[in-house]
Amino acid sequence: MAYIIGEKCLGEQYASCVDVCPVDCIHPGNYKGEAFMIIDPEVCIDCGLCQPECPVDAILPTGEEGSEWGKINAELSAQFKNNPKVTPRDPKETPRKPH
Repeated sequence: MAYIIGEKCLGEQYASCVDVCPVDCIHPGNYKGEAFMIIDPEVCIDCGLCQPECPVDAILPTGEEGSEWGKINAELSAQFKNNPKVTPRDPKETPRKPH
């Protein structure tokens, strides 16, 4: 079971999760006109290192938020995996959108 990135990341893209991922399975991109990150389920080894790094609690085990965001992560993987890496943003920065 892989991890997924859910709706809380939409428009945020802190990217601190990328630095701790041992298999490079987290990729940035644009979804519905907003910055977003996905986890490639084919590459994720379910180590869980990324989850505590997310300042907006957007990273969840696959089954926790239902299949909708898991499906979105899987569908966007091929498109996002070749995108340039993003520089992690300080979690103390003002959020890009209100929560």
